[in-house]
Amino acid sequence: MSVAEPQPSPFFGGSSVYGADDAQRHVRGLLTRPRSTRKPDRQRPQRRLQRARAVAPARQVGRDGEVRTMAVYPAAEPRSFEHHVLDFLAYLEFERGLSRNTLEAYRSDLLQFGAFLGRRGTGVLTAEHADLAAFLSELAAGGEERPPVAPATLQRKAACLRSFYRHLRREGEVSHDPTADLRAPRKNQKLPQVLTRGEVQRLLTAPRGTDPGALRDRALLELMYACGLRASEAIGLEVGDVDLEAGVLRARGKGSKERIVPIGREAVLATRIYLDRGRPALVGLRDDAHLIVNRRGGGLTRQGLYKIVQRYARDAGLEGRMSPHTLRHTFATHLLAGGCDLRSLQEMLGHADIATTQIYTHLSAERLKDAYFRAHPRATTDA
Repeated sequence: MSVAEPQPSPFFGGSSVYGADDAQRHVRGLLTRPRSTRKPDRQRPQRRLQRARAVAPARQVGRDGEVRTMAVYPAAEPRSFEHHVLDFLAYLEFERGLSRNTLEAYRSDLLQFGAFLGRRGTGVLTAEHADLAAFLSELAAGGEERPPVAPATLQRKAACLRSFYRHLRREGEVSHDPTADLRAPRKNQKLPQVLTRGEVQRLLTAPRGTDPGALRDRALLELMYACGLRASEAIGLEVGDVDLEAGVLRARGKGSKERIVPIGREAVLATRIYLDRGRPALVGLRDDAHLIVNRRGGGLTRQGLYKIVQRYARDAGLEGRMSPHTLRHTFATHLLAGGCDLRSLQEMLGHADIATTQIYTHLSAERLKDAYFRAHPRATTDA
């Protein structure tokens, strides 16, 4: 029986032992299957490597003439680039618990990197620091058909490569990590856009009326500002995540990390009215656990959330000045301005690193300076 020749896989940018459709189906499957709730198993990479090797019996004659049987582990077959990507994405999803958005971004970055290595005639296991640096430099420089990549995007791609090669080293696929000294251009520290208290008031009072959609929108905006929720956290809330009597909710952040956040009085009131009068009319007879639902009774999507926020931003005179994430920035800035300490704010935002939270201290300082120069009689001199 003849063995089929490896076919080129345009999905991965290289040759494959199976078709491009198979490769795409496998990778897409990682992004669409239900999230595992198991705790990370640090020993799985070693066990996975052991299972991948076939055990073959061998015989050895000892000095006493007795024949002994021993197990021999033959060298593993070289794995293709797409197999490494599949294994890495599975590790990120099931052992690290990363979100589907992050998996999709890493998948795209690695396919782009694989295509680059293919053009250079270099394999993923033999790539050196110079190859990775050339990849980032090419992206930063741009070309005739594509613009230069933004510094923030380069930072993400460099982080993806570092995580990928750390995984390969843990698996025993490489002995040296070529990303050890890899550095992407520093991204500019841009202060986030925030709203004033008056602008927040105009936005939160924009949903008017008592129809189910207006009650839902008012509760959604109040919760996002009161708790500093990300868009994915807001649409992922379930009815059981909110305890209106205790005034807290459970948010599921990046990497499936959960945190408890207090809910303010106005948000509690808006949510209670929505649960009593709005949500039952939207859900009808459907059995849906989502707290925020669309007009058909199903869970709200990110696109649906964005449209809701933009509609009320226009009504409040804030068109072009905000996105759903602006409410999270505003939540953090207003808390710091009101005297909240940085550690408490870090916990409420769900930041793994307090350095991420510290950007709001710079923002608060800038706002204090603006207020000072506007109010102090000797802060400026008249011409």
